[in-house]
Amino acid sequence: MDDRGDYGGAGRHGAFSEPFGDETAPGPDLERAGVHAVALTWVDVAGITRVKTVPLARLREVAERGVGMSPVFDVYLVDDSVTTSRHIGGPDGDLRLKPDLDRLTVLAGQPGWAWAPVDRHHQDGRPYEACQRLFVRRMARRAAEQGIELRMGYETEWVVSRGDTYACTGPAYGMARVVELSGYLDDVHTALRAQGLDVLQLHPEYSQGQFEVSLAPADPVGAADEAVLVRETIRAASLKHGLTASFGPAVDADSVGNGRHLHLSLWRDGRNLCGGGDGPFGMTPQCEAFLSGVLYALPALLAIGAPSPASYLRLRPSRWAGAYRCWGPENREAALRFIAGGPDDPQSANAEVKCFDPAANPYLVAGGVIAAGLAGLDARLALPAPVSGDPVRQDKDRLPTSLTEAVKAFSSSAVLREALGEALFDAVIAVRTAEVELFDGMPPQQLAEATRDRY
Repeated sequence: MDDRGDYGGAGRHGAFSEPFGDETAPGPDLERAGVHAVALTWVDVAGITRVKTVPLARLREVAERGVGMSPVFDVYLVDDSVTTSRHIGGPDGDLRLKPDLDRLTVLAGQPGWAWAPVDRHHQDGRPYEACQRLFVRRMARRAAEQGIELRMGYETEWVVSRGDTYACTGPAYGMARVVELSGYLDDVHTALRAQGLDVLQLHPEYSQGQFEVSLAPADPVGAADEAVLVRETIRAASLKHGLTASFGPAVDADSVGNGRHLHLSLWRDGRNLCGGGDGPFGMTPQCEAFLSGVLYALPALLAIGAPSPASYLRLRPSRWAGAYRCWGPENREAALRFIAGGPDDPQSANAEVKCFDPAANPYLVAGGVIAAGLAGLDARLALPAPVSGDPVRQDKDRLPTSLTEAVKAFSSSAVLREALGEALFDAVIAVRTAEVELFDGMPPQQLAEATRDRY
């Protein structure tokens, strides 16, 4: 759930630390910041952030040559068991993880550590065809070839507990929760700011012990990087206070779950194409066609954005989760919510995809949404009539109610198959199918408990 739509503004790249202060010594600026080691992360198909760490003294060498890691992690499941696919699986092969030093960040919540996301390459230097981060970069480049710049921002929800109980007892959106956990929330704010992340807001959410943080827009790769960094920063701050942060789609099977909504806007030559036009609620034709493509592809996109069997414990009607395949202006029950911005500020207009959650790989989400939107542009699609009120009362199309249904829709999507490429597309199907089998027949509460702390 969210209360603002501040995602139409100027993009940014964040304030990241300079990796090297001069050419004679590795990382003197980082040394002065007390950094001893660097965490190099990527996110696998199951949505788990995996890592290799290297000592600071090796960072320059690793930036040039990479560090090794097996490709088999692209077919790991959420419980660390392994499946296989036509292109990926088994013990053979090796990749090189190459850190993006433009994103290198001193971790405010983990003294002695810095962080950088990686791109993955074959041993001979070729880009690895199943690298999710390279996938979203490729999709952003496709959009740029059509003169379109995407700006994106994620809202991340999580639940805080202490042992077997929720860490606070105040009501939804209540100031009491902020008072109860003011020191903890101050540490979260402080750490995010120290890492150059532009927080728009942080507030208590609907479920017990639940909070949400929203970041300002960035380029698609940067937005996904920041989603990873936000989660690990919150995790570190939580542990410091003796708390556990749960990012699973469902923490309790009978309560509102955690979402990770995606906001996006389209820009051309400094103009926001989501506002100032003569289409629905001020959209330009390009914006309408792009959002139509996203709306059309949502059943298939759920296999990326709601990737766990537990995601469908969350994706229920009348919970502001976006369970229906419809759109509407400021409609928090629609899967696609449109925020027109103020009449004197069309530059702030943007759209929000509400049906995604934190189990998703944010790179796959951003890239998949761009691919679907560009297909809508190519086909010059138009949006159906907008929906106001709760769609549960209007006989609207329900999105898939299980991961099995979502995988079926994904498997038949020619747009996503072409965009992801055969290796990554097949890996998604293999992991999703294996997780359906892994949790088959498990009672809802047991499913929530098995997944809530894995992400």
